[in-house]
Amino acid sequence: MARVTYVDETTSGGRGGSWGLEIAEERLTVGELVRRRVFQEVAEHHAADGAPFRGLVQPAGTAAAPDAHRSGTPRRIDPEQQYELAREAFGRNGFLVLVGDRQVQEWDEEVDLLPGTEVVFLKLVPLVGG
Repeated sequence: MARVTYVDETTSGGRGGSWGLEIAEERLTVGELVRRRVFQEVAEHHAADGAPFRGLVQPAGTAAAPDAHRSGTPRRIDPEQQYELAREAFGRNGFLVLVGDRQVQEWDEEVDLLPGTEVVFLKLVPLVGG
């Protein structure tokens, strides 16, 4: 079993806090890594009871707040819908995935998960005025 560390970064140099997830498999697809991350962050949000959603992608029907997504009133977020939003965002280069020291470009690409593997989600920030 390997502990995989998830980290969010932005192209403007920001690096969010990291968190780990125990993964029994030695190889997973990028899509499965994203699915597990999304389901974990939705579960943590539901457990936090009303806290702003902090996740890979913004849930539908929410307004962006600095470093979080608020919906005004607490509501349940559908992890399957969040996963589909993440899949769409990956497909349109809304974020890049780096496993270890290399960028993974295909959703179905399998990656090796060695103990201590770091998975970086580089959120691309659109240019202002461009």
